[in-house]
Amino acid sequence: MNTRQPFSRHVGSDRNNSRFSRGNSFNRPRTTKRQKTFHPSLFIKRAQESEITTFIPQNQFNDFALLPLIKKNIEARGYKSPTPIQDGIIPHVLEGRDVVGIANTGTGKTAAFLLPLIHKVLSNPNQKVLIIAPTRELAIQIEDELFEFAKNTPIVSVLCIGGANMRQQKNRLYRKHDFVIGTAGRLLDLEQSRALRLNEYASVVLDEVDRMLDMGFIRDMQYIIAKLPKNRHSLFFSATLPTEVQNVMKSFLNNPITITIKSSEPTAKNVDQDVVYVKGRNRVDVLHDLLIQDGFKKVLIFGRTKHGMNKLTLKLVERGFKVAAIHGNKSQSQRQMALDSFKSDKVQILLATDIASRGLDIDDITHVINYDLPETYEDYIHRIGRTGRAEKKGNALTFID
Repeated sequence: MNTRQPFSRHVGSDRNNSRFSRGNSFNRPRTTKRQKTFHPSLFIKRAQESEITTFIPQNQFNDFALLPLIKKNIEARGYKSPTPIQDGIIPHVLEGRDVVGIANTGTGKTAAFLLPLIHKVLSNPNQKVLIIAPTRELAIQIEDELFEFAKNTPIVSVLCIGGANMRQQKNRLYRKHDFVIGTAGRLLDLEQSRALRLNEYASVVLDEVDRMLDMGFIRDMQYIIAKLPKNRHSLFFSATLPTEVQNVMKSFLNNPITITIKSSEPTAKNVDQDVVYVKGRNRVDVLHDLLIQDGFKKVLIFGRTKHGMNKLTLKLVERGFKVAAIHGNKSQSQRQMALDSFKSDKVQILLATDIASRGLDIDDITHVINYDLPETYEDYIHRIGRTGRAEKKGNALTFID
């Protein structure tokens, strides 16, 4: 008899997505980006609503060979039809094929791998799934999705990220569980302490691999792949395929099916982009005048430094705005509280450093404001990608001296 309780999730810890530091072969030098000069025209572009085409899926969710309870949870989420990546990926994962998904954030890829893997675990309770994400925030969002899709099932997950007690995490890993979701640094710490046995996970997802490699996790990924069981079900997701990503892909997958869902434009088509000239003006006054305008309902503001965002938070609070902030000096619980407040509209404004420019999936952000210029144009693209999602129009404003 199965005595496990309906879906539960356990939070573990990660040393701020820490580098794997035991042994010189896995030490990674820190790298810093040089500040670049951008021409203002890079930040001015109109949304191209007329070019958006309607996708007609080949399948509906009811067509997929998923258990009835999973379909019920899909319906409860309000999902009507699969997105292109879901339509393309789900049938192959259900067949047990290795899969490569080339897709940007905001395309529905999390559900594309979670739904068939939940089905797989419920159909065979001896199956265990390992999901590796580049950031704490993305790992949390994946587990939030898992929680919704696995409601009223006996599935148990363990979240292995920073800000929580590592001893508690180890204890939860020792218990019966089905899904482990975490970041590479923390997973390697747990493997080294023998709390996590990588060879027990027959289904493995690497999500946003290009981002993991950008963050310097190439050796970590190589180490993890070497420890995984040879006979495994492997799912691989990335927005781009540079040479390093292709090398990881070849070592990870066996005769995969590749599904590519990618915008042809380097920036979001749904985002109106413009600049605000602030030279000789008080930046906080300019920002204040924007935030009190109609339509600035849910605003994500990016700055370059933790100190700068802390100062701006205090100034905006003094002016009566409801503000939360996330950056590297915040504990995981503080960051999660800020994100929850922003998601639930308890605060109007979320301030962030570039730690939040990737992986965040928050509905209905009306505006992204670049209070400080990003370090690279790629960072800019990822910042403004937090708005204009799910075919809705978004707005991006960049302060220029």
